[in-house]
Amino acid sequence: MDQRHVPIKTDQEIEKMRQSGQLLAQLFTVLEQYVKPGLSTMEINQWVERYIINQLNARPASIGQYGYPYAINCSINNEACHGIPLSDRILKSSDIINLDITLEKEGWIADSSKMFIMPDSPHHARKLVSDTYQAMWVGIKQVKPGAYLGDVGYAIQSYIESLGYNIVREYCGHGIGQRMHEPPQVLHFGLPQQGLLLQPGMTFTIEPIVNQGSRKVHTLSDGWTVVTDDNRLSAQFEHTVLVTDSGVEVLTLRPDELHLVS
Repeated sequence: MDQRHVPIKTDQEIEKMRQSGQLLAQLFTVLEQYVKPGLSTMEINQWVERYIINQLNARPASIGQYGYPYAINCSINNEACHGIPLSDRILKSSDIINLDITLEKEGWIADSSKMFIMPDSPHHARKLVSDTYQAMWVGIKQVKPGAYLGDVGYAIQSYIESLGYNIVREYCGHGIGQRMHEPPQVLHFGLPQQGLLLQPGMTFTIEPIVNQGSRKVHTLSDGWTVVTDDNRLSAQFEHTVLVTDSGVEVLTLRPDELHLVS
């Protein structure tokens, strides 16, 4: 990819993105206490929208993006990504669910997603979630000036495939800033020392989607929800990251993750 097309953020712009990222991390921390069996995904969506607007004085950035009307994507069990909230979709005690949320504060956007495990989720589902979380961090730890995006994708793919899972290839991470989707595309598979050369000031998301079975997916008739072809489980985590002078800063880092970057 041509380096000239990838925005390099100034110190002032990075500080704005830090602010948005910290607010989104706060939201996810509070969500831990809210998300539970018996809630509908629409109830979660409405709670998130109110919290972003009223408590964080920010904007749910996904509303209106590509015509999307909701504050969250909510993908349950075999849904790989882009699940839409519904009033009659009730969380069961055995479910796993990904909540993907974007937030804009003073014109700058942060993007993150997290899996929530319901209390009776089976062991294999919990292991998928844990392994997917580790895969995201394996990728994040590759980020530094002089590294390549191919290093990130290769590290994630190698880790996941060594565990017998598959990476969904149709969806990827992305640059982010004043727009939700900027260059570059961040693939979660690839070859080392290939692709974009990373430079300080670049901001993008890392958000691998990991399937228990086949990597193949398709979109439902609602036009949004992406599900696994074989109906097996899928999981995803996402953080917004910054390439620093010496490595990487996770802009959407939650307090419970501080030990992972110390």
